Amino acid sequence: QVQLVESGGGLVQAGGSLRLSCAISGHTFSNYAAGWFRQAPGKEREFVAAMRWSGDSTYYADSVKGRFTISRDNAKNTVYLQMNSLLPEDTAVYYCAADVRPGPFFRQRDYYYWGQGTQVTVSS
Repeated sequence: QVQLVESGGGLVQAGGSLRLSCAISGHTFSNYAAGWFRQAPGKEREFVAAMRWSGDSTYYADSVKGRFTISRDNAKNTVYLQMNSLLPEDTAVYYCAADVRPGPFFRQRDYYYWGQGTQVTVSS
């Protein structure tokens, strides 16, 4: 059974950085498209970043472009989201997602596998 487990969330001051990790286990596929989404209180879940299964192309929401970086370590079966210059409006639960198709995908419904989420809180 495929499992995605996020970690690395926490409380940080505005302007600070966090790196989220998404460990993927229980799979036999060698390549997968990956993405990060977030959901702030009272808001719908929104796209943050995506990566094709080859890892050679990355995509970002305009709100995080230039501040966030999605990456992966195939040897560790882990996807990362490096978040710099954090803003209070980045406060949300962050979810990682994966799919065995090449991608990239920007909609939640295109991802089959999901993690449980990790809380990120940015104080002003």
